[in-house]
Amino acid sequence: MRSVQIKDIKLYFLDMKNYTILCPTDFSECALNAIEYAARLGEKLGAELTLFHVPDKEDYQKLFPTKVVEDSLDAAKNKLTNLVKAVQEESLGKGLASCNFLIKEGKTVKTIIDYSEENNIDLIIMGTEGINEFKNNYIGTKSSNVVLESSCDVFIIPRKVFFKPPRKLVYATDYLEEDKLAIQKIVKIAKCYDAEIDIVHVSSKSNIIDKAQHQSLKEELAPFAKYDKINYVLKSYRDDAALGLENYLITSKGNILFTLSKKKTWFEKLFTNNLSKKMSYFINKPLYVIKNL
Repeated sequence: MRSVQIKDIKLYFLDMKNYTILCPTDFSECALNAIEYAARLGEKLGAELTLFHVPDKEDYQKLFPTKVVEDSLDAAKNKLTNLVKAVQEESLGKGLASCNFLIKEGKTVKTIIDYSEENNIDLIIMGTEGINEFKNNYIGTKSSNVVLESSCDVFIIPRKVFFKPPRKLVYATDYLEEDKLAIQKIVKIAKCYDAEIDIVHVSSKSNIIDKAQHQSLKEELAPFAKYDKINYVLKSYRDDAALGLENYLITSKGNILFTLSKKKTWFEKLFTNNLSKKMSYFINKPLYVIKNL
């Protein structure tokens, strides 16, 4: 019998690592919405949840206009303590493994990205805009930049969308090999809520090639998905593909949009050109960007 080596023990404990969720917050309404989503999804995944606050002087002047920075930090700690306590009381008994908070000074986006990479975070959940970023229904630039720069998945929650168990998840596909891995992540979440999955391709016109690719997608994904509640949808939309996808989300009553962040995919086509403006299409739907396969 092979003796157990130290490196074997380390690998064993790495395999036993809990799923981790990082939830940046600036105490805005949108950020509080994201905490609700983080706690509820964390319950299903048995996750460790960290509420993460990066002090920003401009934000503090809006949040705590009568306080100096030191007092503002104390106020932030009190807010975080109360938020953690509320999450623990509500969610620890329902499957959430833990909830804590961390305050870390620095540039907001860089600090979030650095921390998530250093601590091997599985998922970042944050609001579509912060205390300084709400304007014209566009997603905030901080959230946009986190989506672009993160190496882990990012789930962004609109300000006026309150948590309810999702009944339909929509995955925008561009017929990539990576869809086989992406669908496994989506199925994992769908099973938590017994939700349907619509795998959707929106084209500017209906043609023979799209129909053939769509049939191939169904045949190739089936062994990887292993889930009964999947619908394969091919839609043609004469105008912008993003508007076509938005239209589908509304008419199908989709609860969450999933997209894969890879070159030549929906993410690149729909979002990377003027990211903030493009994402405004989906201001009323949570967006889950798959970054890590």
